[in-house]
Amino acid sequence: MPETLAPARSLPLTDLSEDERMFRDQVRDFAEAEVRPLVPTMDREARIPRELIDKCFELGIMGIEVPESAGGAAATFFMSVLAVEELARVDASLAVLVDVQNTLVNNALLRWGTDEQKARYFPRLASEWVGAYALSEAGSGSDAFALACRAADKGDHYELTGRKLWITNAAEADLFIVMATVDPARGYRGFQVGKKEDKLGIRASSTCELVLEGCRVPKGNVLGEVGKGYKIAIETLNEGRIGIGAQMVGVAQGSFEHGLRYAQERSQFGRPIAEFQAVQFLLAELATELEAARLLTYNAARLRDTGAPFIKEAAMAKLVASRAAEHVSSKVIEIYGGYGFTREYPVEKYFRDQKVGQIYEGTTNMQLMVIAKQLLGKL
Repeated sequence: MPETLAPARSLPLTDLSEDERMFRDQVRDFAEAEVRPLVPTMDREARIPRELIDKCFELGIMGIEVPESAGGAAATFFMSVLAVEELARVDASLAVLVDVQNTLVNNALLRWGTDEQKARYFPRLASEWVGAYALSEAGSGSDAFALACRAADKGDHYELTGRKLWITNAAEADLFIVMATVDPARGYRGFQVGKKEDKLGIRASSTCELVLEGCRVPKGNVLGEVGKGYKIAIETLNEGRIGIGAQMVGVAQGSFEHGLRYAQERSQFGRPIAEFQAVQFLLAELATELEAARLLTYNAARLRDTGAPFIKEAAMAKLVASRAAEHVSSKVIEIYGGYGFTREYPVEKYFRDQKVGQIYEGTTNMQLMVIAKQLLGKL
């Protein structure tokens, strides 16, 4: 994958450089050829085959911003957004896995890791290790930092005790960034991946509990400065929200493509239903919502790459994209009629997969709160 620097933008937000277009097409071809045939089985069995994850590493989409010296692509955050969008267009579960790897785990290590930590972890994160980001707990949802998990200073190490819930990638992960800003790799005593959740959507994406019982973690594994975990977490989540926006744009795009095609193929009263004005107007509304969500998401990603402020724009992208995915996927089911309500057709899965977009990495109300505070100068 070519090295790409973030250029000054004067072109339309959806205009891609040659490198970006080639990369997007590469991920799209992979999603169509390698992922789409497996989607029904992954959804039914609620797991992503390890062979498919290995192919993601081979393609280079598990270490998009990781330096080339560590085996990564040394590309832009925007290219991570393109990868997540294209994968979500076909399967949101795999998109989530790639999203967490790039926008949360790799991003946090890139920004706050020591040189020794980067040298130790990046080569594996770019080639074989899946990462997970452990923040949520039973008593901390939107109040994400009301944490009960404790990291006790034991001299040469920290001892972690507590439970983490809703941890994406936990079943596959080899490295965990735990919100005491410590990253226990598998194998530490007192660390266990617990129950896997049986979810409505993104079923192939693992979501598990982590159990920490006196888990000993060397002090060399502390990410960033002790006592500054809040800053690391909140800044990482700001970027992660752009990734969620990309997921939801991909889900909406995949669903819309099915609806558009079906409207032209399905005939009633002697003509395709796409010839009825009511259906035409609906398709026009959905296409407009989808494009608005994409523009907001791309804008937030471009801002992040240029170093400009993007907190408000990231929240707007997640807010609008998650709403668009919900509306588009719901209306596409209606275009399909009774068929859309069955699992024989793929559109119901998009509807199930989109709902989490209004929940994780900040609910809809949390995004509204962030936007309002930005407007009022309180963040």
